[in-house]
Amino acid sequence: MDPLDRPESLKEKFESSSSSAATNRETSTCAPWARFSTWLECVCVVTFDLELGQAIELVYPHDVKLTEKEKTSICYLSFPDSYSGCLGDTQFSFRLRQSVGRVSGLWFGEEDDYNRDVPLILQKELAHFYGYVYFRQVKDVSVKRGYFQKSLVLVSRLPYVQLFHSLLQIITPEYFEKLEPCLEAVCNEIDQWPPPVPGKTLNLPVMGVVVQVRIPSKDDKAGGSPTRQGQKENLLPAPMVLPTVHELDLFKCFQSIFIHLQMLWELMLLGEPMVVMAPSPAISSETVLALVSSIGPLKYCCDFRPYFTIHDSEFKEYTTRTQAPPNVILGVTNPFFIKTFQCWPHILRLGELKMSGDLPKQVKVKKLSKLKTLDTKPGIYTAYKTFLHKDKALIKRLLKGIQRKRPSEVQSAILRRYLLELTQSFIIPLERYLASLMPLQRSVTPWKTPPQIRPFSQDEFMATLDHAGPQLTSVLKGDWPGLYKRFFRSANFDGWYRLRHKEMTQKVECLHLEAICDADLLSWTKDKSEVEIVDLILKLREKLIRARKIQLPVKDELLEKLESYIQTVISSLPEDLQTVLHKH
Repeated sequence: MDPLDRPESLKEKFESSSSSAATNRETSTCAPWARFSTWLECVCVVTFDLELGQAIELVYPHDVKLTEKEKTSICYLSFPDSYSGCLGDTQFSFRLRQSVGRVSGLWFGEEDDYNRDVPLILQKELAHFYGYVYFRQVKDVSVKRGYFQKSLVLVSRLPYVQLFHSLLQIITPEYFEKLEPCLEAVCNEIDQWPPPVPGKTLNLPVMGVVVQVRIPSKDDKAGGSPTRQGQKENLLPAPMVLPTVHELDLFKCFQSIFIHLQMLWELMLLGEPMVVMAPSPAISSETVLALVSSIGPLKYCCDFRPYFTIHDSEFKEYTTRTQAPPNVILGVTNPFFIKTFQCWPHILRLGELKMSGDLPKQVKVKKLSKLKTLDTKPGIYTAYKTFLHKDKALIKRLLKGIQRKRPSEVQSAILRRYLLELTQSFIIPLERYLASLMPLQRSVTPWKTPPQIRPFSQDEFMATLDHAGPQLTSVLKGDWPGLYKRFFRSANFDGWYRLRHKEMTQKVECLHLEAICDADLLSWTKDKSEVEIVDLILKLREKLIRARKIQLPVKDELLEKLESYIQTVISSLPEDLQTVLHKH
């Protein structure tokens, strides 16, 4: 019996083997701005021109290739909406769809070490850019409009909201004083930074300050504090240590809505369309990013726009009345959107924070019919009924924390742990069921192609909930089965399942490789024809190339053993065949 499925012809196999080897060659990373591009796509300066309106004044590096559509979007997303009335300095974030056909750069795809080793929620974006904005608007009599209005924008594929906003606080005030030479110097400094490697603590010098950050790894214990590495060098001045590259102050973001956290978590889990209407781009973008992060470590697989304007190229796509609202969260500040989005099922209207005595005033859940164009009061406008009951113990704990003046970072840590445990309680039964779909290890043999993973059956999964459901890890009561049924229809389930199925397929491939390496295939070749032996060699070589290309999680020794075995089998063949095989 053929151990590894015979190909059509030796010639075809030789050719495909050669092309696989060619595509597997590593791309050089010594290109200009290669280190810079592992952190940032570019830096833009957006200013207000009396004739043009918002316009890009400067892009650095100069040769960065932004399409006209991307430049226009960056211009509009880098200024607060005229309704926001932001005077002074303000910081916020946006997320922008890349133009179709853009080449994604050198470090994407299955071979990307960073995306493989980092938590899902911190992976580089393939189809979007993040924009991190520092905007200044101050009175200036030397300008015709009477105001200095300018934004410095860091454009990146990385969702490092804390790191990049901290960086802007260092760079921007100096840049507004010294302009372009200052920006060029900063970009040259960033081009000297080590790349973001998951699990490493990095020292990043910029403008006389050393920013110290640790890049999270997917192997970090969920919910645990990252272990801070000791200083390996004497840094003068003392570094500015950021406790996180990406986490927001959740308590600050959710101050006026934490009694409805259960509902908001469910809406995020199910990928429901939502509009967050806020008084400023800062509140809008922080709230949207906090909501998206609330289902971590599960990746939010729908679209989200922390700040969105009527000038956005997707405006028509998102506001058409002829179809159901798309699965997207939009953060907006213009009251015009209230009328535009009246058909959306969930609208979170936020105002400036108001206090009721010592406590932040909580918004109320209201009927969508109460939504009025301009005088809409803060609230969650929805007809949604939660599947799970409210966690009164969490609410009491947070309220007690406010009364006792517990620091915001401690309140945030309580919230983050609670949301993490809630998501884990929901996901663990799914993970447990998925594990049961894997083929038994003893069914993986070198003599056959690997067995298939059993298909996911919703009914079969639902039948496991009575004895292995979320009640094992969560005290929350409610209709958990109903929540799962709705979750199965969401993009978040689809994204989670595709990724887990891919990981399981790779696990089966690993087991198959191990079985091949443990087998005595040399004995198998004794009574086989040259065609069958060559076929085996090429199949094994193809497996070896694929294992290295997609970085299968197997030990290097195993791959070396396989390579050595291939050479041993080749050497058992006649010299003319050996020569042909060594060439390919």
